[in-house]
Amino acid sequence: MRRAVIVGAGVAGLTTALRLGRDGWDTVVVERAPARRTGGYVVNLIGPGYDAAERLGLLPALEARSVGPFTSVLVHPDGRPKLTVPAALTEIGRSVSVFRGDLEAVLHEAVRDHTDLRFGTTVEAGEGPEAVLSDGTTLAADLLVGADGVRSATRAAVFGDGHQVDLPYVIAAFPVADSAPHPQATTFIGPGRTAALIDLGPGRACAFFAYRCETPLEALRRGPVDALTEAFGDLGGGIPDALRHLGRDPAGAYFDAVSQVVMPRWSSGRTVLLGDAAWCVTVFAGHGAGLALAGADRLGTALREHGTDVTQALAQWETGLRPAVVRRQAQARRGMLQYAPPTRFHVWLGDLMIRAVTLPGVRGLVRRAAART
Repeated sequence: MRRAVIVGAGVAGLTTALRLGRDGWDTVVVERAPARRTGGYVVNLIGPGYDAAERLGLLPALEARSVGPFTSVLVHPDGRPKLTVPAALTEIGRSVSVFRGDLEAVLHEAVRDHTDLRFGTTVEAGEGPEAVLSDGTTLAADLLVGADGVRSATRAAVFGDGHQVDLPYVIAAFPVADSAPHPQATTFIGPGRTAALIDLGPGRACAFFAYRCETPLEALRRGPVDALTEAFGDLGGGIPDALRHLGRDPAGAYFDAVSQVVMPRWSSGRTVLLGDAAWCVTVFAGHGAGLALAGADRLGTALREHGTDVTQALAQWETGLRPAVVRRQAQARRGMLQYAPPTRFHVWLGDLMIRAVTLPGVRGLVRRAAART
């Protein structure tokens, strides 16, 4: 039986364990964190991501946790409604939207009885036929998969530094107390920043912040409470309550600088990178979770087709997947204007586009475009 050692227990790593396990691989997942991460904002699975979830048999569990359609309200700085996007406009056909934590929970449930999951563990060395783990064990490995995120230790060890492109933005996501009588999202978009609250009922409410920051590492050193209060403390509506909630549990926040990963190749010998470790597209493009699902599923297909010729399998896999990744990364660079518009004029243009989407003659075009994404 062939063995894959997978570094990282996020969406990419767990999906890889699921896909390879279905083909008879012995899979070992090592994760630096002491436990699986929970929480996170909403991820949308459409196109290849949805297709992969369907092939992997995940849809029933995901649809049971789906956030469903909800109303989105664009607001002024003081929280007053500016315009409303009805829930019906968010329905795209073959798609499912879930909280990232729920997606990882579904994947964990699917693999936990068939995969050796080792939390609080890292790979100390593993470019050759063996992987030496921090818990003192040595495993024979036919394949080492680096799915350990944008700051991948696997990438640094095997491919060296210089592949991470840091961008002048900071993002945050964290759970908040629910309060809305009906499922809805409220979003403020102003020059250089976005603040959004989504409230879908008990235990299903969270906040998302993104803003342009010329010194993101300094913001990270200050921590989410101080950095976000300075950047968004002047806003009204539900933002003050969200920031107070953050102050009570700052450790529960995802708070990070924004980076892309751009590499000339994703594999070396029997080591391959997957997900954000290989091609982080950033939140500005979306589709990160979908690309992780599709990438892992296609990797399994390529390995099955090429049998013991791992090198050829990895080459075919990358050739087929890279065009979609390049397209998403370009989309992310354009998406920065949406999340952090540089001027009030750009904010006005964005409002105009959202208003256009609500027009009956435009709705069908938008839905068809999203379905083709």
